[in-house]
Parts: sequence; structure tokens; C-alpha cells
Amino acid sequence: MNNRYVTGLLMGLVALDLAFTFWQHYRLPLDGDLVAIVLPAPWYSQVLHAPFGWAVLTKHEAYSATNRFFAHATMSLYWKVVPGLLQRVVAPITSLYVASALFATATQAALTLVLASYVSRAGGERASGPGFWLVAALLRPFFQTSTRLYEQIGVTDHAITYTFFYAWPLLLVLVLFWPFFRAACQQQPLRLPAWRALLLGALMVVVAFNGPLAGAVVAIVLVSVGGRWLWGWWQPSQRARWLSGQAQGLLAVLGLLTLYSLYLGRYNSENVHTHSLGELYRLLPEGLARLLIIHAGLPLLLGALLLSLWLVRRTAAPGQGQVLRWLGWSAAAAALYLLLLPLGGYRSYRPYLLRYDTFLPVTLALLLAYGVAVRYLLRHLAGGRRGAYLAVVLLFGAYLTGVDFGVDPTYNHDCERQALATLAQAPEPVVQLPASCSVLAWGPLATAPESERTAAMLYYWGITPSPKLYFQQ
Repeated sequence: MNNRYVTGLLMGLVALDLAFTFWQHYRLPLDGDLVAIVLPAPWYSQVLHAPFGWAVLTKHEAYSATNRFFAHATMSLYWKVVPGLLQRVVAPITSLYVASALFATATQAALTLVLASYVSRAGGERASGPGFWLVAALLRPFFQTSTRLYEQIGVTDHAITYTFFYAWPLLLVLVLFWPFFRAACQQQPLRLPAWRALLLGALMVVVAFNGPLAGAVVAIVLVSVGGRWLWGWWQPSQRARWLSGQAQGLLAVLGLLTLYSLYLGRYNSENVHTHSLGELYRLLPEGLARLLIIHAGLPLLLGALLLSLWLVRRTAAPGQGQVLRWLGWSAAAAALYLLLLPLGGYRSYRPYLLRYDTFLPVTLALLLAYGVAVRYLLRHLAGGRRGAYLAVVLLFGAYLTGVDFGVDPTYNHDCERQALATLAQAPEPVVQLPASCSVLAWGPLATAPESERTAAMLYYWGITPSPKLYFQQ
């Protein structure tokens, strides 16, 4: 078949899957942290006025989200601008759900393409053509949204706030490291024009002050690169050619920014708990075990990876060593991240530290490893073995697609949307709503004063003609 038609077919499959993803996210209710961050609430205002934490550095002040300025600023700007723009073509209430779905779907699409670019480049291919789109199509089913596997290998969150705070920063990390990765794959020194180096430096600042998750991933990559540099210094014949003076300078700046950000994170007033570090490390194995057994998605992914590793080791072909090194690095990076996780503190809503959101860096590392192995094997397996392996890969993808197909009828925005319509139409300043669902909150609000911030936000969005308090009984 003509490569152009194959590419078009694969692009169409990815586009259809993303269109369905948009519908799934459009149907989700809005979360209870959105208003506090966007408006913002008093406890989140300081980080927006002190993006680089000078008060922490000079006065040792503690406040919320000390090293998360760009996560808060990005989310606040998006939700203050995009719903208003959308209201030129859709109703005000609808604009909120469309805005949420647009960001979640755009993040998924970008992650799909960036992951496929990494996999293609690791296999010596350009990020275009049938091979690239085949990888993208094979990775798409892992982006679970509607059903049970989301709780295990979810990438974009049901709560749009946490897509801004987890998936989005990790996407930025992948974009940040792309020039270095491409140079390493080409075995050429990194040499960027001055304007691109400046843009990369600006992105480093954004990534460093996007929260501890991105910082932890950056630290792991930098430790790996540092080890590679030391090995090249000890064995000059093994020196990494891509680590030019420019690359070393840029990575040194990134390291300093990341260290400073992690230092600021120590003064985050939200990190209040009574667990000792030893207790947190004792929680980690149980958290990992619970995550592994709650559903079949993660065990199946690990099983597919082990099968692929076994086949890669038995398929001697050009690039085998590079694939094995990539798989080994992914495993080591995932293990190091898990070991660092207790240092990030404790949250009551994650009683065993690990949940799909804190596990996300490992999920992405596993997807990269899976993509690299599958691409290598589909190129180098021969005859019946290739057909059998392709059948396993397609069945795995079909299972994941089937599990995620549909919209959960018990978890959607219908009730919340009706409550917003009631608020918009009510003439009185204080409105009683049914307690059957939450309205931009984590639960029904029992008293009217609790809704003050939400009322101000709804008025800002043009949902109500004036701020209207509400309570739910």
C-alpha cells in the first residue's frame, strides 16, 4: 500500500481517537480546586505576586505553592481568557466545559506526538511518515479517560486542575529535553542558534517553577547526564559527543534553577503532615502493590514490556544495543523516581503516596520504553514471529480502546450543568440548590458563605448577571 495512504489512515485513527477524547472530557464536571487557583483564593495569591520566592530566600517565609508559579499563572490566565473567547460561539455555561475539554485534549495530543517523536528518533527515524504515525496510533489507547484503568495509568486527569499541574508540566519537560535528545541520537554536538538557546533558557525557567513533579524528573535526567559526562571524562574514548560546551552550560543553568526550586518547595505551607521520612518510605511498597493490583492495565503493560524485552534480546539486529540501553535507562529512571517520591511529602488524599497522578512520570517512561521496543521489533522480527507479535500488540491496543470506549453514565456534568443554569436564571441573591452533586467544589456546600468565591468566579465568566451565593440541601 502507498505510504501516503498508510500515513493518512494512521493520522485519521489518531484524530478520531482525540475527537472522542474531547467528548469524554467535555462530559466531565469541574473540580473543586479550579476556582481557588483561578480567582485566586487568598492563600494562592502570594505565589502569583512572588514567582521566584524571594520572600522564602530572604525571610524564610512559608506560603502555598512556593515553587509552582507557572502552573498557577498558566491555569489562571487560561481560565480567565479562554471561556470568554469561546462565548462568542457557545453559551456561557457550555464554554466552561469546552474550555476544560480543549485543554485536556490538546495536552493529550501534544503528549502523543512528543512521545512518538522520541520513539521515532530513538529508532533512527524522522518524526514523520508511517513509522511515526504508527507509534502515535499504538500509544493512543494508553490515554485512558472514562473507565477503571484511568485510576491506574491515567495521564490527563478527570480534574482539569491536575492536568495543569501534572500532565502539562511533564509535557514541557519532554519538550525541553528534545534538542538534547535529538543531538544525542544523531551523535552530534548540540549547537543551537542564540535565539533558540535563549528560548530554551526561558523554557527552563518555566519548567523549574512548575512544581516538584517536573523538578524531580529534571533532576533524574540531570543525574543521568552527569554520570555520562563523568564516564566520558574518565574514559575519553567514550565521551558523549553531543555534550558540547553549549549543552553543558544550558544543563548547568537548568540544574541550578531546579535546585533552587526544590529548595523553595521546602517552604510550601501545604506540606504539613506528621509522618516521618521513615514512615513515608514504609508506605511506598504498599502504595506500589495497591497500584499494581487495582486493575489490569499496569500489569498488562509491564507484561508486554517484559515480552518485548525478551524478544529484543533474541533478535540481534542493528540498534539492539541502543534499544536495550533505552529500556534499562527507563527502568532505572522509574526506580529512582519512586525512591525520591517520599521526599515530596504527604497528602491525605494519597494515603499511600502513589496514585495515577504521582505515578505519571513512571507511566510515561514505560510508554516510551514500550514504544521503542515495539518499533524495533516490528522492523526486525521476521515471518511468523513478526505477525504473532503484531497480533499481540493490536489485541492489547484493542483491549485498552474497548475498556475506555464510552462515557461513564454515573460521572458526568449533567447535574452540575443544571445547577449552573438554575443559578443563572434565579432572581434572588441567595439560591438553594439540590445536594445531589457538587458545583465547582469537592462536595455540596451546606452554607451560602462557602460559595462566595464560586459566586464571584461565575459572575466573572458571565454565567450569572451578578454574584449569587448558593447552598445545597
